Amino acid sequence: MPSPDLILASASPRRLELLSTIGVSARACPVDLDETPRPDEPALEYVVRLAREKALAGQQVLATSLPILGGDTALSLDGQILGKPESDDQARAWFRCLAGRSHQVISAVAVTGPAGLLEACVISDVHFRLMAESEINAYVASGEGRDKAGGYALQGAGAMFVSRIEGSWSGIVGLPLCETAQLLSRQGVTPWLASQEGEQEGRCER
Repeated sequence: MPSPDLILASASPRRLELLSTIGVSARACPVDLDETPRPDEPALEYVVRLAREKALAGQQVLATSLPILGGDTALSLDGQILGKPESDDQARAWFRCLAGRSHQVISAVAVTGPAGLLEACVISDVHFRLMAESEINAYVASGEGRDKAGGYALQGAGAMFVSRIEGSWSGIVGLPLCETAQLLSRQGVTPWLASQEGEQEGRCER
């Protein structure tokens, strides 16, 4: 098996999948952090802080020369941070507030490596259509959004509630790929080309 291009300081399968779409192989090494927002901490500062702390925590505990990527995503509605719902009741309450309105999805990425600590953050607007109570109940009961920020998955059935987005689709899913690719290039990891070169080297060795 070829060695990974970087370490992902997260257990998120969505971030691994997104990295793979741009040809970057990553090994997931989750770090243990308290993700509770600080008192009166703005959503943007919260998300950037967590992405940074994940990357730095990975750097401290892992003996590796590979770049380490930390990412975090949260929803903001009227200034309130919506992370992963703690219960189905909370998810239903959130959906009633989100229905027929727009909210912000904030996605940050931080990468440690030869260029030091590099960061980027993207804010996207997501517009929800009105939803019937029966739709909310059925979606929450499906369990799709239980481990997702805001309680829904844009890449899944949750997309049927989204009437419009303004910003980064991949950022809403969990990792803003345009900005991530730029940061990785500055750390010596060239998306897509790096994996292609690795495959060619592997063929030569055989």
